[in-house]
Amino acid sequence: METEVKLTKLAGCAGCGAKVGAGTLVSLLEGFETHYDPRLIVGYDKSDDASVYVINETTALVQTTDFFPPIVDDPFLYGQIAAANALSDVYAMGGEPKLALNIMCLTETMEKETVQEILRGGYSKVYEAGAIISGGHTIQGAEPIYGLAVTGFVHPEKVLTNSGAKPGDVLIMTKPLGIGILTTGAKADMVEEKVLERIYSQMTFLNKTARDIMVQYPVHSCTDITGFGLMGHCYEMAQGSGCTIHIQSQQVPYHKEAYELAQMGFIPAGAYRNRQYAQEGVKEAVPISRALQDIFYDPQTSGGLLISIPEDKAQECLKRLCHQIPQAQIVGYVTEFHEKSIVLE
Repeated sequence: METEVKLTKLAGCAGCGAKVGAGTLVSLLEGFETHYDPRLIVGYDKSDDASVYVINETTALVQTTDFFPPIVDDPFLYGQIAAANALSDVYAMGGEPKLALNIMCLTETMEKETVQEILRGGYSKVYEAGAIISGGHTIQGAEPIYGLAVTGFVHPEKVLTNSGAKPGDVLIMTKPLGIGILTTGAKADMVEEKVLERIYSQMTFLNKTARDIMVQYPVHSCTDITGFGLMGHCYEMAQGSGCTIHIQSQQVPYHKEAYELAQMGFIPAGAYRNRQYAQEGVKEAVPISRALQDIFYDPQTSGGLLISIPEDKAQECLKRLCHQIPQAQIVGYVTEFHEKSIVLE
């Protein structure tokens, strides 16, 4: 669907590139008094993907919210991407989404049909996930915003956090990197249509498939790679787990077109925020080109899962993932903490 007013022109930042930097978030949350509740087994203290509250011995509530400005001009596609991105947080915790609430900000220039298409796109992905949109909240503002507050369920003993990685684990990543760089290049008409179609398909692909496979294995830790980029989310996982994460740079999947754009300087602002946050915890064991570094720090929208799994189960899990997600790849491993949180090899 074409719109007279391009959605991306109404937004200062695109997709998860609009996310406030992790370092800024840490400082903003300093000093807050929090109430203790033994049923809240995952809160914001470990910067996890969602909160988890135990209801009974077999059921825990998973809650999250995620929203952002337009990353594409097609309103239906924008709705799909934003919804897939929000649902991903529940999948990263090992949960199943069940309810969702729309979160929306409209500008005065947005037409009724555009708004309806955004909502229809979101509904289509929520329906695909087997969940229900049960309401929401809409305001007016300077920029369009859309996303979801999502509620899901998980068994209390099967919750996956971003702080459970163990030495000896292998890391599996399910989607290639480069989304932020490519969408930045697209604003300058530097990306071919066939490449855009490829990344749009990737962003609308639910992490449900990866979740359904990984929960059949003794996964120790999981997170989704979104606004903080590979390095930011690895940094959180390493710090939360008290381990060192080794990234095998040549094994990390990324869109080759993103490398070319990175060499030309098409880097989203979020990548610089991510670098500022995580680089102090990164050691380069081998020389890494600046373009590849930029891809590792690049903010992803509706990115894939990063799964930390025992080595003896990794190949079997990867094989099953690759049957449905061909881009899935082993990208590193976990050791006892030594010197730095992340080692690039």
